[in-house]
Amino acid sequence: MFSHVTLGTADIARAVAFYDRVLAPLGLARQESDLEKGYAGYAAAPETTPQFWVLRPIDGHSTSVGNGTTVAFEARDRATVDAVHAAILAGGGADEGGPGLRPHYHADYYGAYARDLDGHKLCVVCHRPG
Repeated sequence: MFSHVTLGTADIARAVAFYDRVLAPLGLARQESDLEKGYAGYAAAPETTPQFWVLRPIDGHSTSVGNGTTVAFEARDRATVDAVHAAILAGGGADEGGPGLRPHYHADYYGAYARDLDGHKLCVVCHRPG
């Protein structure tokens, strides 16, 4: 459905170190980056979609977060949800709701919420039964 998602960052080197670690359990790796120019892109393999990008804002203004905006990554299992959430916290991200079932979405929704280093809200979720 999506080609790519981008999030702004105030510090590309810090963001790359964070996302290299956080996205690895999901099978996503940095496929392209130029820290001098201020961008890095992640995907499951080169030249595939969907892609996730972090970059210095192109307009040169400060990074800001969207109220009501969440980027959700799908995990293959609940253990991966746990691992990604732990990596976010270990990398300096902030907890917004630890791993667990959220049956108000649906019976098998197992997710976790957090904020990255720039304050963007992230979710990692598994929709499969236990």
